[in-house]
Amino acid sequence: MTEAHPTTPRTPEVRIVHTSDLDAGTFEAARALLHDVFDDMTAEDWEHALGGLHALVHEGGELVGHAAVVQRRLLHGGRALRCGYVEGVGVRADRRGRGHGAALMEALERIVRSGYDLGALGAADEAAAFYAARGWQLWRGPSWALTPHGIRRTADEDGCLYVLPTVSAPLDLDTDLTCDWRDGDVW
Repeated sequence: MTEAHPTTPRTPEVRIVHTSDLDAGTFEAARALLHDVFDDMTAEDWEHALGGLHALVHEGGELVGHAAVVQRRLLHGGRALRCGYVEGVGVRADRRGRGHGAALMEALERIVRSGYDLGALGAADEAAAFYAARGWQLWRGPSWALTPHGIRRTADEDGCLYVLPTVSAPLDLDTDLTCDWRDGDVW
């Protein structure tokens, strides 16, 4: 008699699509998913996830996970760094704990490491440990934004910003980090 071996859960398949290649149904499904995941999702928050690459996970033909990476410029140490900024990371509540979030982030981290000077994201308190376990590092220095009225302090964001360093840009996590301007939450 042979012994049965437990099956190993499959790694979710992640599809990478540029915003311009999202069909209307997937576009609307992604927006609806993020509105379900985040109670306070705004039109600007959705807009921040557009214009870059989307990582998508489907189960049974339904979109159950989304994350995006968009290009931004961050100022650090006298340099303008090309940043892969992660936005709109969400997994449907009934599909969490199955590796979807990890698969989404693995796909985006590969893109960040190969195409940008660094990765960055603003983490909600409940997600901070997830990102830290993946190698994202808490930015300990003060944060700023380059606004239409000059450089302004963004102290409310301190303690929420995480970066994924790459070999191309040495970072001092205890000094200033300044983001480019956008409507809504700048970080």
